[in-house]
Amino acid sequence: MMKSAQPAPTLPHKSAWVCAPGVLKVPNLAAFLPEYALNRLPSKDVDVVTGWGLKPSSRAGRTWASRNNKPYVALEDGFLRSVGLGESGATSLSVVVDDLGIYYDATRPSRLEALIHTAPQWCDVAMATRARALIDRMVEARISKTNMGGPLDDSILEPRRRVLVVDQTYGDASIAYGLASEARFAEMLAAARTDEPDAQIIVKRHPAVAAGRKQGCIPSDQLSDITLIDTDVRPAELLDAVDAVYVVTSALGFEALLRGKAVRCFGAPFYSGWGLTRDTVLTGRRGQPRTVEQVVAAAMIRYTRYVDPVTGQPCEAEQALERLIALRDRADRLSGDWAAVGFAPAKRPPVRRLLNSPKGRVRYFWRAKSAVAHARATGGKLIWWSGKESPEILAAASTFDGQRVRMEDGFIRSRGLGSDFFGALSVALDDQGVYYDPRTPSRLETLIETGGLSPRQRDRAKALREAVVGAGLSKYNLKGSALPDTWPKDRPVLLVVGQVENDKSILTGCGDIRTNSGLVKAARADFPDAFLVYRNHPDVTSGNRIGLLDAGAMHEVDAVADDMDIIDLLNACDRLATLTSLSGFEALMRGKAVSVYGRPFYAGWGLTEDKMAFERRTRKITLDDLIHAALIDYPVYVTPDGWPCEAEDLVAALITARDHPLPPPPRGRIRRWWRGIKASLDRSLPPSY
Repeated sequence: MMKSAQPAPTLPHKSAWVCAPGVLKVPNLAAFLPEYALNRLPSKDVDVVTGWGLKPSSRAGRTWASRNNKPYVALEDGFLRSVGLGESGATSLSVVVDDLGIYYDATRPSRLEALIHTAPQWCDVAMATRARALIDRMVEARISKTNMGGPLDDSILEPRRRVLVVDQTYGDASIAYGLASEARFAEMLAAARTDEPDAQIIVKRHPAVAAGRKQGCIPSDQLSDITLIDTDVRPAELLDAVDAVYVVTSALGFEALLRGKAVRCFGAPFYSGWGLTRDTVLTGRRGQPRTVEQVVAAAMIRYTRYVDPVTGQPCEAEQALERLIALRDRADRLSGDWAAVGFAPAKRPPVRRLLNSPKGRVRYFWRAKSAVAHARATGGKLIWWSGKESPEILAAASTFDGQRVRMEDGFIRSRGLGSDFFGALSVALDDQGVYYDPRTPSRLETLIETGGLSPRQRDRAKALREAVVGAGLSKYNLKGSALPDTWPKDRPVLLVVGQVENDKSILTGCGDIRTNSGLVKAARADFPDAFLVYRNHPDVTSGNRIGLLDAGAMHEVDAVADDMDIIDLLNACDRLATLTSLSGFEALMRGKAVSVYGRPFYAGWGLTEDKMAFERRTRKITLDDLIHAALIDYPVYVTPDGWPCEAEDLVAALITARDHPLPPPPRGRIRRWWRGIKASLDRSLPPSY
């Protein structure tokens, strides 16, 4: 994730009565309001009253504040909120704090209106440039406020000019507070027809209206000869498809301005009245022309406060945007129904945390045929743990025409072995094959073969590599003893890394050399003058798996390093030799020469000395190409306490926790991350699930 300077910590110096009990349940509320000590009850000692906007739940608090001559501070969701709606409990990344009014209330000034008024005084070139970069990133990433919509059905689009008319739900508070009424919506539709007689008129109605839960504002008898959209579609796709937008007070008008669309307003939303929109309603207080950069700087940088939901710490708009993009992309990737089969009971809780998504549902099955039937009935995905599948699972999967996904440990996994039941904090999800089996393409191989990084992605991969290497992290992050100082200084150190010999990567990815003993003998033959250090796989030394050397191979070894720290060994060696071990990838990250005697995912790209051929791998890549594909694009991650996160977050968590005992895994029912799990990377206790 992009790093961004965080605001300096603020110590509470005022007391605030939070007048609605529900507001106290807002995740990270104290981080959003660091200047206030929050109280559940009113008293003469409180300095301010705070509540959620102008909702009925805050009416008693507003009345009490007026009677006691106390200021009322209104809170509302910001313009980059979440993945999912607030009414469904989606954790918000942003809150606006308004001590004058609230942005959607045009009947009086608000703090946002004041910021836009005074923008020429504070929005200098640097701030305007920052706002433009924020706009460009939002448009490029196709991000919106709540990010739950599905794709737009292009078949409804006609090959002519298109005008979007945005309906709202009847009784929406922003309508009356925006100096409008429900009657304005019929007027708006009529104006669109008059203004654009040759255009395709597209009316966007709230999905709750189509479902019968709410009433729209545009009368149904006026919806003839128009194109009606009453499903939840992605705002970016909808706005990209139209040429002009008509709104009363909808926030879609603001998002349209970010994309340079013509916007006509029939109410007074916060972005109207500044020369950016064609306005039917005037407040009498605005009128000064402002640029879109000034309005965005006011609304999204100065007016809104952000808290990263993973760290629980305040952050800047740019960091919140990157987090929201990552959460949106993760939710899309994990959307739909997942029929999971073949997962041992010990794996189910960590797997459920890893697949947790507001757009997805996971159901476990004991019988493969039942899982296939469920996936087929729901149009979902069939998922199983790669390498652990039974003949029954493979047979049932072969009859399924839908998406089949294999799951396997990620490359930054945990602080302990899977065979010792330490749950994975990352997994690879592969809908083509699996990364360790080179006999067929895998999603990782496709990512590398077809990839090409933007400057932003390359910088991110480089920063991640430097963080992993600088922190001395590996897959399992098990500490070992220090290296001896008796190794010779006049011979190159060749580190040979053993593996579990019945590992799938060896069974599927090796040729004539497919045992640890064979590897040692081949490495000795290729590097006769090297000081050969051999290290067994931890699962072999723990007695959980097979793979010890025979006597002939042991004769070729100069030193055994089973109990030594793998990172120290990687740093000390001049070259690493392996069959297919991930340690070869970790050695590449540290700039070491790597000789590969099998066909792991990181070989065949021009980065390693390869003893086998790779017919499909034709692209020559950089190390950061490999890192972005393997550590950023391919896996999904969670923090140790269950929050969805990115590779950088897990690295930070492992760095924080590596000198402390592992916390117990979350227990009981898995609580969805979008329902307000409060997590901080340095918490000592997990939340109750």
